[in-house]
Amino acid sequence: MFEVQKPTNSLILVTGGTGAVGPRVVQALHAAGYRVRILALEAPGYGLLPEGIELHLGDVTDSGKVKSAMEGSDAVIHLAALLHIMNPPPQLKKRYEEINVGGTAKVAETAFRLGVKRVILFSTIAVYGESAGRVITEDSAPHPDTFYAQTKLKAERIVLDAKRSDGKSLGTVLRLAAVYGSRIKGNYQRLLKALARGRFIPIGPAHNRRTLIYDRDVGRAAVLAVEHPAAEGKIYNVSDGEFHTLGRIIAAMCESLDRNPPHLSLPIEPVRFLAGILEDLAGMAGLNSPICRATVDKYTEDVAVSGERIQRELGFVPQYNLSAGWRETIQEMRCAGAL
Repeated sequence: MFEVQKPTNSLILVTGGTGAVGPRVVQALHAAGYRVRILALEAPGYGLLPEGIELHLGDVTDSGKVKSAMEGSDAVIHLAALLHIMNPPPQLKKRYEEINVGGTAKVAETAFRLGVKRVILFSTIAVYGESAGRVITEDSAPHPDTFYAQTKLKAERIVLDAKRSDGKSLGTVLRLAAVYGSRIKGNYQRLLKALARGRFIPIGPAHNRRTLIYDRDVGRAAVLAVEHPAAEGKIYNVSDGEFHTLGRIIAAMCESLDRNPPHLSLPIEPVRFLAGILEDLAGMAGLNSPICRATVDKYTEDVAVSGERIQRELGFVPQYNLSAGWRETIQEMRCAGAL
């Protein structure tokens, strides 16, 4: 059993610590006894973070801000990134490169100069692309197909190539499964709200697999990555350890909402055909379609990514299964008036 001896007053810098996942990471580090400093673009909302957290406002593309925030840190958890959006315009690619690649390079270079012991990069299982019936592991070849995933893969290489002054690896990469929780935006939040309103009809049989992780478990994985010597220079997929069909995810959401799951479903090919017509018409009019081919493809894709390595090597044990995670998510969203 691995037991860490934390240095007195050990300080961890978390970039992007006020974003969707950042507060859970900060809370986990604080609970584990670390001092925590944040570099973020904006201040957190009231009560979002524990007391005593040091805040630096700034952008990870600003070398001066990065250096100021990192001074005295023992480790860095690098979350700050431009996140995935559906069908980003081509001109946004430069911004993805500036933030996700350029920002990561500044973090790694500064960490080397300041003698930081470890940099943990939060990446994504999106770097693998669709699993297409396979089970993907850390040894599987990446096939990123979005600006976000492509730039995250480049960021991984920067961190994994970085060395400390003693020649040992500086970086660790955590490839997160689809993260859900009360502050997470995106496809799962939209799906949850549609189910809550009774305005959702599944497309196809929903047998395609998905790989998820609850945000509190992400925080626990981050603490392990900071502490464990075996994490040095490694890539780890971080998931709840299971593959869930989309139908089971929908059922778990509905159970937690106290609603019956949808009984009807729409056929995939006709829906995709109609989505394509809408997309083409909207494009000719210079508008964005509310649904497009990529939306249907994303909904029906199969994503089965193994999280076994981090469990075996670092002893990571997820604390939340699908039912418990969605139940807590919905409770917190209702308390916050977000659902």
